[in-house]
Amino acid sequence: MRRSLVPIIVLIVVVPMLIIASMVILLVFGGSSLNLPRLGNKVALVRIEGVIVSGKAGSGIFGGGYAGSERVIKALEQVRRDPFIKAVVVRINSPGGSAAASQEIYQEVLRVRKSGRKVVASMGDVAASGGYYVASAADEIYADPASLTGSIGVLIETTDLHVLLDRLGVRFDTVKSGEHKDMGTFSRPLTDKERQILQRLINDVYDQFLADVQRGRKLPREYVRGLADGRVFTGRQAKAYKLVDELGGLEDALKAAARDAGIKGDFEVVEYEPRGLWGRLLGGTEALSQDYQASRAVLDLARGLLLHEVSDVR
Repeated sequence: MRRSLVPIIVLIVVVPMLIIASMVILLVFGGSSLNLPRLGNKVALVRIEGVIVSGKAGSGIFGGGYAGSERVIKALEQVRRDPFIKAVVVRINSPGGSAAASQEIYQEVLRVRKSGRKVVASMGDVAASGGYYVASAADEIYADPASLTGSIGVLIETTDLHVLLDRLGVRFDTVKSGEHKDMGTFSRPLTDKERQILQRLINDVYDQFLADVQRGRKLPREYVRGLADGRVFTGRQAKAYKLVDELGGLEDALKAAARDAGIKGDFEVVEYEPRGLWGRLLGGTEALSQDYQASRAVLDLARGLLLHEVSDVR
């Protein structure tokens, strides 16, 4: 009876331990020769492309347009929870967008930094307004000399069509609960009081923007305020104004992130981006990595072998 239990114990306890030990050895020492990941030699790449908006808006079926804050934050959360990721590059190609959505992404970038990962922002064609807001949370910012950035500021636009509507004979009757409930409607101009209300609102959000840029860039508040009048800078100008740290492209940013994280030699880039058709519809993210796929293949193989051995014993 006891002898009959020995093979089962070996298969259930010893074999899995041997498989796990072998995988750890391969991952740590044999990754380069077998195209498997070395532990800790990974740099994540998260892209922010298009207008920054709240929610899960992604690239959609036919491409581009919006960078949903929830999708970007989910990708950064996955990076933060992955023990093999030591650094992350946030690639920004965005003219900005929602102040609240940009602020949420900014806060998540700070959380990634607090988790011990180095964060490098890489600017593409444009990283302005909300795009710069997010970049300012990084440890280091890279921009191409011709990148367009800056545009630090906030605005609200309203459209007044009441003159045109009068000429067309169109009239609006509005029933409202308060004096300013229809503030900003296109059927009438703003009152002086409403302009003051909106200006105070803009000033408050602007102060938050300034404070976060100042905190991220570690620059004097009045110095940042002097640059935060809405103007746009080239990457080269931004470097001269200390809004950007280095000039260089995405590859330079990736190498800098790996170097800052203490990675020596080759490293793997794990990119987080929208999935295929259904993933884009759902706004999800997944890590795309040959080494991760290889690792999953090894795990599946080990699982299959173990199940096969156990079924044979039964």
